[in-house]
Amino acid sequence: MLPVVALVGRPNVGKSTLFNRLTRTRDALVADYAGLTRDRQYGYGKVGPHPYLVIDTGGLAGADDGVEALMQAQAVQAIDESDAVVFMVDAREGLLAGDEDIVVMLRRRDTPVFLAVNKAEGLDRDTVAAEFYSLGIGEPLVISAAHGDRVTPLIEHVLASCPAPVDDDDLGNDTVTVTVAGRPNVGKSTLINRLIGEERLVAFDRPGTTRDSVRVPFSREGRDYTLIDTAGVRRRARVNETIEKFSIIKTLQAIEQSNVVIGVLDAREGVTDQDVSLFGLIIERGRALVIAVNKWDGLDPDSRKKLRDGLDMKLGFTDFAPSHFISARHGTAVGKLLPDVDRVHEAACRELSTAALTRALETAVEAHPPPMSRGRRPRLRYAHQGGRNPPVIVIHGNQAERLAASYRRYLINYFRKVFKLRGTPIRLQLKTSKNPYEGRRNTLTPRQEYSRKRMLKHVKKK
Repeated sequence: MLPVVALVGRPNVGKSTLFNRLTRTRDALVADYAGLTRDRQYGYGKVGPHPYLVIDTGGLAGADDGVEALMQAQAVQAIDESDAVVFMVDAREGLLAGDEDIVVMLRRRDTPVFLAVNKAEGLDRDTVAAEFYSLGIGEPLVISAAHGDRVTPLIEHVLASCPAPVDDDDLGNDTVTVTVAGRPNVGKSTLINRLIGEERLVAFDRPGTTRDSVRVPFSREGRDYTLIDTAGVRRRARVNETIEKFSIIKTLQAIEQSNVVIGVLDAREGVTDQDVSLFGLIIERGRALVIAVNKWDGLDPDSRKKLRDGLDMKLGFTDFAPSHFISARHGTAVGKLLPDVDRVHEAACRELSTAALTRALETAVEAHPPPMSRGRRPRLRYAHQGGRNPPVIVIHGNQAERLAASYRRYLINYFRKVFKLRGTPIRLQLKTSKNPYEGRRNTLTPRQEYSRKRMLKHVKKK
């Protein structure tokens, strides 16, 4: 499981600014999927090789009722579900009574707490830190979230106290971990019961039945699987119970630790904005994807056509993933899911030779050369594989980083077609080769420089 870090503190101490700073360090896909929304309360971060989840909580103001009280209850729930807490204070306001009240609450819990003194740009660190030693929760770490000062040492220090996530490759088996994710009440538990052939999970016609991630190991035709049933991810405005709200953390962790995600949609409700956000997040994290449109049975032809149109319009960015229209309750087409899980997992982990990738690149460029950029056409020389699960293709050339987004998508689609990489995102890394003549001008002798200038002057006259 990824370590979870909660950011807590009074209102306006810079929690959201630090959240943005931390989550910007995550690896992003090259393709620009327009229209995807993000729930900014939860985010993935990465420092060096160490990934983590970070939660931006509401300000703790000590309110007893109203919206502020609900925000405080949610923040407390986040603290209880996290591996470490970053307690933020304001260097310019100094130590306030509200800070001391929060420390009293934090001391009642077993979660490790790290004190971050924010907004310290331009101030003397030792002077700023001195006032906060009286809180008695360790050494104050003086930072500036807005400028990024000492943010990396802070998160490195925090992660050192968290349990390291276990790499699936270190488990010593060939088990395929499959997360079943979707909004509440789309039929995730019913689908898992149908896949394993027994009623192992509680399936009830009410949102929120599953409040935690449940791991279900089973075997099929000599292949070992672990299915993870997750709590439904719902819109923030629809979440009233804090325990349901922060079960989203479990869903995000489950997606991160899986090899393949079965994304479940409710055919009777159509494609919602939250579906779009969730599927975008799955792709952003590089997970192979199989789409299951559940509750397909009983829909009239007009409703089915409307749903297909909605899939094309709102989930067009998932067109690389196989999709099936199923009924988890009656078993219709459910048998097609696991074979596709195997196929997309194999595609995500496939080894691609440098020679084959370079030949494909050359053919793609010959069929459709890159568009001009600043009066020059980028020259792409060769490609090699830079990683698997998801496949990472590294392209070297001159001005490679200037390739237009549309041309990058063209290359991704071309590689996908040639190597049959169906169901898995593909990451593209562009590296510009160093100009062998760069700096040569400064190494010319005075006589050579004089000759070069005369030659240029002669060319201009002609």
